[in-house]
Amino acid sequence: MNMTEQTQKADYLVIGAGAMGMAFTDVLMTETDATVVIVDRHHQPGGHWNDAYPFVRLHQPSAFYGVNSKHLGSDKIDQVGWNKGLYELATNSEVCAYFDQVMQQDFLPSGRVQYFPCCDYQGDGQFASLMSGEQYSVAAAKTVDATYMNVTVPSVTPVPFEVAPGAHVVPPNDLPRTAGQFSRYVVVGAGKTGMDACLFLLKAGVNPDSVRWIMPRDSWLLNRALIQPGEEFADAIGAAFAQQLSGIKDSTSVDDLFDRVSASGLLMPFDEDIRPTMYRCATVTLAELEQLRRIKGIVRMGRVKTIDADQIQLDEGSVKTDTSTLHVNCTADGLERRPVVPVFEGSHLTLQSVSTCQQVFSAAFIAHVEAAYDDDDVKNALCTVVPHPDKATDFLRTTLANMVNRLTWSQDAGLTAWLDNSRLAGLSGIAAPDLDSADAEEFIATGTAALEKLQAYVAEADAAEA
Repeated sequence: MNMTEQTQKADYLVIGAGAMGMAFTDVLMTETDATVVIVDRHHQPGGHWNDAYPFVRLHQPSAFYGVNSKHLGSDKIDQVGWNKGLYELATNSEVCAYFDQVMQQDFLPSGRVQYFPCCDYQGDGQFASLMSGEQYSVAAAKTVDATYMNVTVPSVTPVPFEVAPGAHVVPPNDLPRTAGQFSRYVVVGAGKTGMDACLFLLKAGVNPDSVRWIMPRDSWLLNRALIQPGEEFADAIGAAFAQQLSGIKDSTSVDDLFDRVSASGLLMPFDEDIRPTMYRCATVTLAELEQLRRIKGIVRMGRVKTIDADQIQLDEGSVKTDTSTLHVNCTADGLERRPVVPVFEGSHLTLQSVSTCQQVFSAAFIAHVEAAYDDDDVKNALCTVVPHPDKATDFLRTTLANMVNRLTWSQDAGLTAWLDNSRLAGLSGIAAPDLDSADAEEFIATGTAALEKLQAYVAEADAAEA
Protein backbone atom coordinates (compact mmCIF):
# COMPACT_ATOMS: atom_id res chain seq x y z
CA MET A 1 0.00 0.00 0.00
CA ASN A 2 1.22 3.49 -0.84
CA MET A 3 2.49 5.25 2.30
CA THR A 4 0.24 8.27 1.62
CA GLU A 5 -2.91 6.19 1.21
CA GLN A 6 -5.56 6.70 3.88
CA THR A 7 -7.93 3.91 4.87
CA GLN A 8 -11.53 4.62 5.88
CA LYS A 9 -14.01 2.20 7.42
CA ALA A 10 -17.80 2.22 7.05
CA ASP A 11 -20.80 -0.03 6.70
CA TYR A 12 -21.62 1.50 3.30
CA LEU A 13 -19.59 3.17 0.59
CA VAL A 14 -21.95 5.35 -1.49
CA ILE A 15 -20.53 6.40 -4.86
CA GLY A 16 -22.15 9.68 -5.85
CA ALA A 17 -23.64 12.54 -3.82
CA GLY A 18 -26.32 13.32 -6.37
CA ALA A 19 -30.03 13.17 -5.63
CA MET A 20 -30.16 9.36 -5.56
CA GLY A 21 -27.09 8.96 -3.36
CA MET A 22 -28.38 11.58 -0.94
CA ALA A 23 -31.89 10.09 -0.79
CA PHE A 24 -30.50 6.60 -0.18
CA THR A 25 -28.16 7.77 2.57
CA ASP A 26 -30.92 9.79 4.25
CA VAL A 27 -33.09 6.71 4.75
CA LEU A 28 -30.12 4.71 6.03
CA MET A 29 -29.45 7.48 8.55
CA THR A 30 -33.08 7.51 9.66
CA GLU A 31 -33.79 3.78 9.79
CA THR A 32 -30.44 2.22 10.78
CA ASP A 33 -27.32 3.02 12.79
CA ALA A 34 -25.09 2.44 9.76
CA THR A 35 -21.96 4.44 8.99
CA VAL A 36 -21.45 5.77 5.46
CA VAL A 37 -18.62 7.07 3.30
CA ILE A 38 -19.81 9.20 0.35
CA VAL A 39 -17.46 9.86 -2.57
CA ASP A 40 -18.29 12.34 -5.33
CA ARG A 41 -16.51 14.15 -8.16
CA HIS A 42 -18.33 17.45 -7.62
CA HIS A 43 -17.33 20.10 -5.08
CA GLN A 44 -20.69 19.91 -3.32
CA PRO A 45 -23.67 17.53 -3.17
CA GLY A 46 -26.30 17.63 -5.89
CA GLY A 47 -24.73 15.70 -8.74
CA HIS A 48 -25.78 16.97 -12.17
CA TRP A 49 -27.52 19.99 -10.61
CA ASN A 50 -24.04 21.46 -10.20
CA ASP A 51 -23.63 21.42 -13.99
CA ALA A 52 -27.17 22.31 -15.03
CA TYR A 53 -28.22 25.54 -16.74
CA PRO A 54 -29.05 28.34 -14.29
CA PHE A 55 -32.69 28.76 -15.32
CA VAL A 56 -33.63 25.11 -14.88
CA ARG A 57 -36.38 24.24 -12.42
CA LEU A 58 -37.83 20.97 -11.31
CA HIS A 59 -40.47 19.82 -13.77
CA GLN A 60 -42.51 18.31 -10.95
CA PRO A 61 -43.35 19.78 -7.52
CA SER A 62 -40.61 20.34 -4.95
CA ALA A 63 -42.77 18.34 -2.54
CA PHE A 64 -41.74 15.15 -4.37
CA TYR A 65 -38.00 15.84 -4.52
CA GLY A 66 -34.97 15.73 -2.24
CA VAL A 67 -34.53 13.45 0.76
CA ASN A 68 -37.32 11.86 2.75
CA SER A 69 -36.53 13.51 6.09
CA LYS A 70 -36.34 17.16 4.97
CA HIS A 71 -38.80 19.23 2.95
CA LEU A 72 -37.58 21.05 -0.12
CA GLY A 73 -39.21 24.45 -0.41
CA SER A 74 -42.14 25.67 1.63
CA ASP A 75 -45.06 23.79 0.05
CA LYS A 76 -46.39 27.00 -1.48
CA ILE A 77 -48.60 27.29 -4.53
CA ASP A 78 -47.25 29.63 -7.19
CA GLN A 79 -49.32 32.80 -7.57
CA VAL A 80 -47.78 34.07 -10.81
CA GLY A 81 -46.13 32.72 -13.95
CA TRP A 82 -46.77 29.71 -16.15
CA ASN A 83 -46.95 27.41 -13.11
CA LYS A 84 -49.62 29.57 -11.46
CA GLY A 85 -52.05 27.63 -9.29
CA LEU A 86 -49.72 24.65 -8.86
CA TYR A 87 -47.14 23.74 -6.23
CA GLU A 88 -43.74 25.43 -6.41
CA LEU A 89 -40.83 24.16 -8.50
CA ALA A 90 -37.39 24.54 -6.96
CA THR A 91 -34.71 26.34 -8.96
CA ASN A 92 -31.25 24.98 -9.69
CA SER A 93 -29.65 27.09 -6.96
CA GLU A 94 -32.34 26.08 -4.45
CA VAL A 95 -31.75 22.38 -5.12
CA CYS A 96 -27.97 22.71 -4.75
CA ALA A 97 -28.33 24.72 -1.53
CA TYR A 98 -30.84 22.19 -0.17
CA PHE A 99 -28.55 19.19 -0.70
CA ASP A 100 -25.63 21.10 0.79
CA GLN A 101 -27.74 21.86 3.86
CA VAL A 102 -28.68 18.20 4.21
CA MET A 103 -25.01 17.27 4.12
CA GLN A 104 -23.75 20.06 6.40
CA GLN A 105 -26.63 20.21 8.87
CA ASP A 106 -27.80 16.60 9.04
CA PHE A 107 -25.39 14.02 7.67
CA LEU A 108 -22.00 15.28 8.86
CA PRO A 109 -23.05 16.38 12.38
CA SER A 110 -24.36 12.86 13.00
CA GLY A 111 -20.78 11.59 13.07
CA ARG A 112 -21.87 8.62 10.97
CA VAL A 113 -21.15 10.08 7.51
CA GLN A 114 -17.78 10.88 5.98
CA TYR A 115 -17.95 12.94 2.80
CA PHE A 116 -15.20 13.19 0.18
CA PRO A 117 -16.00 15.76 -2.52
CA CYS A 118 -13.78 16.40 -5.56
CA CYS A 119 -12.73 12.75 -5.57
CA ASP A 120 -12.66 10.16 -8.36
CA TYR A 121 -13.80 6.65 -7.50
CA GLN A 122 -11.48 4.10 -9.09
CA GLY A 123 -13.16 0.85 -8.10
CA ASP A 124 -12.54 -1.80 -5.45
CA GLY A 125 -12.95 0.69 -2.62
CA GLN A 126 -10.23 2.99 -4.00
CA PHE A 127 -10.59 6.68 -4.77
CA ALA A 128 -8.34 9.69 -5.22
CA SER A 129 -8.64 13.42 -4.65
CA LEU A 130 -8.95 15.38 -7.91
CA MET A 131 -7.30 18.30 -6.15
CA SER A 132 -4.30 16.82 -4.33
CA GLY A 133 -4.03 13.36 -5.85
CA GLU A 134 -4.17 11.84 -2.36
CA GLN A 135 -5.21 8.19 -2.44
CA TYR A 136 -7.89 6.66 -0.23
CA SER A 137 -9.10 3.16 0.48
CA VAL A 138 -12.47 2.26 1.99
CA ALA A 139 -13.16 -0.94 3.87
CA ALA A 140 -16.95 -1.11 3.58
CA ALA A 141 -19.35 -4.00 4.05
CA LYS A 142 -21.41 -2.85 1.07
CA THR A 143 -20.88 -0.57 -1.94
CA VAL A 144 -23.76 1.46 -3.37
CA ASP A 145 -23.49 2.72 -6.95
CA ALA A 146 -25.59 5.89 -7.07
CA THR A 147 -24.15 6.90 -10.46
CA TYR A 148 -25.48 4.07 -12.63
CA MET A 149 -28.39 6.08 -14.01
CA ASN A 150 -25.76 8.29 -15.65
CA VAL A 151 -27.50 11.66 -15.70
CA THR A 152 -25.90 13.92 -18.31
CA VAL A 153 -26.42 17.58 -19.13
CA PRO A 154 -25.23 19.56 -22.19
CA SER A 155 -22.59 21.59 -20.37
CA VAL A 156 -20.48 18.48 -19.67
CA THR A 157 -21.39 16.43 -22.76
CA PRO A 158 -19.56 16.66 -26.10
CA VAL A 159 -21.60 18.18 -28.93
CA PRO A 160 -22.86 15.16 -30.91
CA PHE A 161 -22.60 16.84 -34.31
CA GLU A 162 -19.96 18.69 -36.30
CA VAL A 163 -19.69 22.45 -35.86
CA ALA A 164 -17.99 24.33 -38.68
CA PRO A 165 -15.97 27.53 -38.17
CA GLY A 166 -18.21 30.57 -38.02
CA ALA A 167 -21.20 28.74 -36.53
CA HIS A 168 -22.25 29.70 -33.01
CA VAL A 169 -23.20 26.72 -30.82
CA VAL A 170 -23.58 26.90 -27.03
CA PRO A 171 -25.07 24.80 -24.23
CA PRO A 172 -28.16 26.28 -22.53
CA ASN A 173 -25.92 27.36 -19.64
CA ASP A 174 -24.61 30.17 -21.87
CA LEU A 175 -28.02 31.50 -22.91
CA PRO A 176 -28.44 34.16 -20.18
CA ARG A 177 -25.16 35.89 -21.09
CA THR A 178 -25.18 35.45 -24.87
CA ALA A 179 -28.81 35.63 -25.91
CA GLY A 180 -28.92 39.39 -26.49
CA GLN A 181 -26.04 39.22 -28.96
CA PHE A 182 -28.05 37.36 -31.61
CA SER A 183 -31.15 38.06 -33.67
CA ARG A 184 -32.25 34.46 -34.22
CA TYR A 185 -32.09 31.23 -32.27
CA VAL A 186 -32.10 27.54 -33.11
CA VAL A 187 -32.87 25.14 -30.26
CA VAL A 188 -31.58 21.64 -30.99
CA GLY A 189 -33.36 18.89 -29.07
CA ALA A 190 -36.99 18.18 -28.20
CA GLY A 191 -36.64 16.95 -24.63
CA LYS A 192 -36.96 18.69 -21.28
CA THR A 193 -33.85 20.79 -21.85
CA GLY A 194 -35.03 21.93 -25.28
CA MET A 195 -38.39 22.93 -23.85
CA ASP A 196 -36.70 24.84 -21.05
CA ALA A 197 -34.51 26.71 -23.54
CA CYS A 198 -37.52 27.66 -25.64
CA LEU A 199 -39.47 28.83 -22.59
CA PHE A 200 -36.47 30.85 -21.40
CA LEU A 201 -36.30 32.68 -24.72
CA LEU A 202 -40.04 33.33 -24.80
CA LYS A 203 -40.06 34.52 -21.20
CA ALA A 204 -37.22 36.90 -22.07
CA GLY A 205 -39.42 38.47 -24.73
CA VAL A 206 -37.88 36.88 -27.82
CA ASN A 207 -40.30 36.87 -30.75
CA PRO A 208 -41.36 33.23 -31.32
CA ASP A 209 -40.88 33.81 -35.06
CA SER A 210 -37.17 34.30 -34.30
CA VAL A 211 -36.92 30.83 -32.77
CA ARG A 212 -36.46 27.65 -34.79
CA TRP A 213 -36.86 24.38 -32.90
CA ILE A 214 -35.24 21.21 -34.23
CA MET A 215 -37.45 18.39 -32.99
CA PRO A 216 -36.24 14.96 -34.14
CA ARG A 217 -39.21 13.31 -32.42
CA ASP A 218 -42.48 14.62 -31.05
CA SER A 219 -43.06 13.69 -27.42
CA TRP A 220 -45.99 12.86 -25.23
CA LEU A 221 -45.95 15.37 -22.38
CA LEU A 222 -47.23 14.88 -18.85
CA ASN A 223 -49.74 17.38 -17.48
CA ARG A 224 -48.26 18.85 -14.30
CA ALA A 225 -51.71 19.78 -12.98
CA LEU A 226 -52.34 16.04 -12.49
CA ILE A 227 -49.04 15.48 -10.66
CA GLN A 228 -49.65 17.48 -7.50
CA PRO A 229 -49.71 16.93 -3.73
CA GLY A 230 -52.44 18.33 -1.53
CA GLU A 231 -56.08 17.62 -0.92
CA GLU A 232 -57.19 20.40 -3.28
CA PHE A 233 -55.97 18.35 -6.25
CA ALA A 234 -57.01 14.90 -5.03
CA ASP A 235 -60.44 14.75 -6.67
CA ALA A 236 -59.20 15.86 -10.09
CA ILE A 237 -56.23 13.50 -9.98
CA GLY A 238 -58.37 10.59 -8.80
CA ALA A 239 -60.91 11.21 -11.54
CA ALA A 240 -58.21 11.42 -14.19
CA PHE A 241 -56.59 8.21 -12.90
CA ALA A 242 -59.93 6.39 -12.98
CA GLN A 243 -60.58 7.68 -16.50
CA GLN A 244 -57.11 6.54 -17.55
CA LEU A 245 -57.73 3.02 -16.22
CA SER A 246 -61.08 2.84 -17.97
CA GLY A 247 -59.52 4.14 -21.16
CA ILE A 248 -56.85 1.46 -21.10
CA LYS A 249 -59.43 -1.24 -20.37
CA ASP A 250 -61.75 -0.10 -23.17
CA SER A 251 -59.06 0.60 -25.77
CA THR A 252 -59.00 -1.39 -28.99
CA SER A 253 -55.42 -0.63 -30.07
CA VAL A 254 -52.28 1.10 -28.85
CA ASP A 255 -53.19 4.28 -30.75
CA ASP A 256 -56.67 4.15 -29.27
CA LEU A 257 -55.15 3.74 -25.80
CA PHE A 258 -53.06 6.89 -26.25
CA ASP A 259 -56.11 8.78 -27.49
CA ARG A 260 -58.08 7.73 -24.42
CA VAL A 261 -55.26 8.49 -21.97
CA SER A 262 -54.83 11.86 -23.67
CA ALA A 263 -58.56 12.48 -23.21
CA SER A 264 -58.10 11.89 -19.47
CA GLY A 265 -55.79 14.90 -19.45
CA LEU A 266 -52.69 13.06 -18.27
CA LEU A 267 -50.80 12.99 -21.59
CA MET A 268 -50.62 15.84 -24.08
CA PRO A 269 -49.04 16.04 -27.55
CA PHE A 270 -47.04 19.08 -28.61
CA ASP A 271 -48.92 19.19 -31.90
CA GLU A 272 -52.41 17.72 -31.86
CA ASP A 273 -52.08 16.78 -35.54
CA ILE A 274 -48.89 14.74 -35.06
CA ARG A 275 -48.81 11.52 -33.07
CA PRO A 276 -45.79 11.51 -30.73
CA THR A 277 -43.20 8.75 -30.96
CA MET A 278 -41.28 9.73 -27.81
CA TYR A 279 -42.08 9.61 -24.09
CA ARG A 280 -39.45 10.80 -21.58
CA CYS A 281 -41.64 12.00 -18.67
CA ALA A 282 -41.22 15.66 -19.64
CA THR A 283 -43.82 17.61 -17.68
CA VAL A 284 -45.49 20.91 -18.52
CA THR A 285 -48.47 23.03 -17.58
CA LEU A 286 -51.14 23.98 -20.08
CA ALA A 287 -49.79 27.53 -19.96
CA GLU A 288 -46.27 26.36 -20.82
CA LEU A 289 -47.58 24.21 -23.64
CA GLU A 290 -49.52 27.17 -25.00
CA GLN A 291 -46.30 29.19 -25.00
CA LEU A 292 -44.30 26.45 -26.71
CA ARG A 293 -46.93 26.16 -29.42
CA ARG A 294 -46.29 29.81 -30.32
CA ILE A 295 -43.08 28.58 -31.96
CA LYS A 296 -44.05 27.71 -35.52
CA GLY A 297 -40.57 27.08 -36.90
CA ILE A 298 -40.47 23.38 -36.03
CA VAL A 299 -37.95 21.33 -38.00
CA ARG A 300 -38.77 17.62 -38.20
CA MET A 301 -35.94 16.25 -40.35
CA GLY A 302 -34.24 13.96 -37.85
CA ARG A 303 -31.12 14.72 -35.88
CA VAL A 304 -28.50 17.34 -36.66
CA LYS A 305 -25.38 16.06 -38.40
CA THR A 306 -23.51 19.32 -39.06
CA ILE A 307 -23.99 23.00 -38.33
CA ASP A 308 -22.16 25.14 -40.88
CA ALA A 309 -21.98 28.91 -41.05
CA ASP A 310 -24.83 29.00 -43.56
CA GLN A 311 -26.82 25.78 -43.16
CA ILE A 312 -27.76 22.94 -40.83
CA GLN A 313 -27.44 19.41 -42.19
CA LEU A 314 -29.90 16.91 -40.74
CA ASP A 315 -30.68 13.24 -41.32
CA GLU A 316 -33.41 14.07 -43.79
CA GLY A 317 -32.43 17.38 -45.35
CA SER A 318 -31.05 20.79 -44.51
CA VAL A 319 -32.21 24.25 -43.42
CA LYS A 320 -30.53 27.60 -43.75
CA THR A 321 -28.79 29.40 -40.92
CA ASP A 322 -26.30 32.27 -40.61
CA THR A 323 -23.70 33.80 -38.32
CA SER A 324 -26.27 36.01 -36.59
CA THR A 325 -28.04 32.88 -35.30
CA LEU A 326 -27.27 31.27 -31.94
CA HIS A 327 -27.66 27.48 -31.89
CA VAL A 328 -28.48 26.05 -28.45
CA ASN A 329 -27.36 22.46 -27.99
CA CYS A 330 -29.95 20.67 -25.85
CA THR A 331 -29.19 17.14 -27.06
CA ALA A 332 -27.71 15.51 -23.94
CA ASP A 333 -29.59 12.32 -23.15
CA GLY A 334 -30.41 13.35 -19.59
CA LEU A 335 -31.39 10.01 -18.13
CA GLU A 336 -30.34 7.46 -20.71
CA ARG A 337 -31.96 4.06 -20.94
CA ARG A 338 -29.53 1.85 -19.06
CA PRO A 339 -29.44 -1.97 -19.07
CA VAL A 340 -31.36 -3.38 -16.13
CA VAL A 341 -29.21 -5.10 -13.51
CA PRO A 342 -30.28 -6.50 -10.13
CA VAL A 343 -30.45 -3.80 -7.48
CA PHE A 344 -29.11 -6.14 -4.81
CA GLU A 345 -26.15 -8.40 -5.58
CA GLY A 346 -24.53 -9.46 -2.33
CA SER A 347 -22.31 -6.62 -1.12
CA HIS A 348 -23.08 -4.44 -4.16
CA LEU A 349 -26.19 -2.28 -4.67
CA THR A 350 -26.99 -0.53 -7.96
CA LEU A 351 -29.56 2.25 -7.57
CA GLN A 352 -32.16 2.34 -10.34
CA SER A 353 -35.76 3.47 -10.74
CA VAL A 354 -38.47 1.27 -9.30
CA SER A 355 -41.16 3.78 -10.28
CA THR A 356 -41.19 5.68 -13.56
CA CYS A 357 -39.04 8.80 -13.58
CA GLN A 358 -38.98 8.94 -9.77
CA GLN A 359 -35.31 8.49 -9.10
CA VAL A 360 -35.16 10.02 -5.63
CA PHE A 361 -38.21 8.13 -4.40
CA SER A 362 -36.69 4.95 -5.85
CA ALA A 363 -33.39 5.49 -4.03
CA ALA A 364 -35.19 6.11 -0.74
CA PHE A 365 -37.40 3.06 -1.27
CA ILE A 366 -34.38 0.85 -2.03
CA ALA A 367 -32.70 2.07 1.16
CA HIS A 368 -35.79 1.18 3.18
CA VAL A 369 -35.89 -2.29 1.64
CA GLU A 370 -32.18 -2.67 2.40
CA ALA A 371 -32.82 -1.71 6.01
CA ALA A 372 -35.98 -3.76 6.53
CA TYR A 373 -35.31 -7.06 4.72
CA ASP A 374 -32.45 -9.56 4.75
CA ASP A 375 -32.74 -11.81 1.71
CA ASP A 376 -31.53 -10.48 -1.66
CA ASP A 377 -34.19 -12.43 -3.57
CA VAL A 378 -36.92 -10.82 -1.47
CA LYS A 379 -35.33 -7.40 -1.87
CA ASN A 380 -35.04 -7.70 -5.63
CA ALA A 381 -38.62 -8.92 -5.90
CA LEU A 382 -39.72 -5.74 -4.12
CA CYS A 383 -37.39 -3.57 -6.22
CA THR A 384 -38.21 -4.60 -9.77
CA VAL A 385 -36.52 -2.02 -11.98
CA VAL A 386 -38.62 0.26 -14.20
CA PRO A 387 -36.24 1.45 -16.94
CA HIS A 388 -36.30 5.10 -17.97
CA PRO A 389 -38.67 5.48 -20.95
CA ASP A 390 -37.69 6.68 -24.40
CA LYS A 391 -40.14 5.53 -27.08
CA ALA A 392 -43.86 6.24 -26.90
CA THR A 393 -44.51 2.53 -26.36
CA ASP A 394 -42.41 2.75 -23.20
CA PHE A 395 -45.40 4.51 -21.66
CA LEU A 396 -47.15 1.13 -21.86
CA ARG A 397 -44.19 -0.69 -20.35
CA THR A 398 -43.64 1.73 -17.49
CA THR A 399 -47.34 1.99 -16.69
CA LEU A 400 -47.55 -1.79 -16.55
CA ALA A 401 -44.41 -2.10 -14.44
CA ASN A 402 -45.64 0.58 -12.04
CA MET A 403 -48.96 -1.22 -11.62
CA VAL A 404 -47.27 -4.56 -10.97
CA ASN A 405 -44.84 -3.04 -8.46
CA ARG A 406 -47.62 -1.20 -6.70
CA LEU A 407 -49.66 -4.38 -6.46
CA THR A 408 -46.67 -6.22 -4.98
CA TRP A 409 -46.04 -3.49 -2.43
CA SER A 410 -49.71 -3.36 -1.41
CA GLN A 411 -49.49 -6.97 -0.21
CA ASP A 412 -46.87 -6.05 2.40
CA ALA A 413 -48.34 -4.20 5.38
CA GLY A 414 -44.97 -2.81 6.43
CA LEU A 415 -44.24 -1.40 2.98
CA THR A 416 -47.71 0.06 2.73
CA ALA A 417 -47.23 1.87 6.03
CA TRP A 418 -43.84 3.18 4.90
CA LEU A 419 -45.25 4.44 1.62
CA ASP A 420 -48.15 6.14 3.39
CA ASN A 421 -45.67 8.05 5.54
CA SER A 422 -43.01 8.77 2.93
CA ARG A 423 -42.75 12.36 1.69
CA LEU A 424 -41.23 11.20 -1.59
CA ALA A 425 -43.86 8.55 -2.29
CA GLY A 426 -46.50 10.94 -3.59
CA LEU A 427 -45.81 9.92 -7.18
CA SER A 428 -45.08 6.25 -6.65
CA GLY A 429 -48.64 5.43 -7.57
CA ILE A 430 -52.10 6.87 -7.13
CA ALA A 431 -54.20 5.00 -4.64
CA ALA A 432 -57.78 4.13 -5.38
CA PRO A 433 -60.19 6.88 -4.34
CA ASP A 434 -62.45 6.40 -1.35
CA LEU A 435 -65.30 4.28 -2.65
CA ASP A 436 -68.16 2.27 -1.23
CA SER A 437 -67.88 -1.50 -1.54
CA ALA A 438 -69.71 -1.81 -4.87
CA ASP A 439 -67.72 0.98 -6.50
CA ALA A 440 -64.50 -0.43 -5.04
CA GLU A 441 -65.19 -3.81 -6.65
CA GLU A 442 -65.79 -2.08 -9.98
CA PHE A 443 -62.57 -0.09 -9.62
CA ILE A 444 -60.57 -3.25 -8.90
CA ALA A 445 -62.17 -5.02 -11.86
CA THR A 446 -61.33 -2.09 -14.12
CA GLY A 447 -57.73 -2.08 -12.88
CA THR A 448 -57.41 -5.84 -13.44
CA ALA A 449 -58.76 -5.56 -16.99
CA ALA A 450 -56.45 -2.58 -17.69
CA LEU A 451 -53.49 -4.59 -16.43
CA GLU A 452 -54.33 -7.47 -18.75
CA LYS A 453 -54.78 -5.12 -21.70
CA LEU A 454 -51.39 -3.51 -21.02
CA GLN A 455 -49.73 -6.93 -20.83
CA ALA A 456 -51.13 -7.78 -24.28
CA TYR A 457 -50.03 -4.44 -25.78
CA VAL A 458 -46.55 -4.71 -24.31
CA ALA A 459 -46.16 -8.22 -25.72
CA GLU A 460 -47.22 -6.92 -29.15
CA ALA A 461 -44.84 -3.96 -28.93
CA ASP A 462 -41.94 -6.15 -27.78
CA ALA A 463 -42.51 -8.51 -30.71
CA ALA A 464 -42.78 -5.66 -33.22
CA GLU A 465 -39.65 -3.90 -31.94
CA ALA A 466 -37.51 -7.02 -31.52
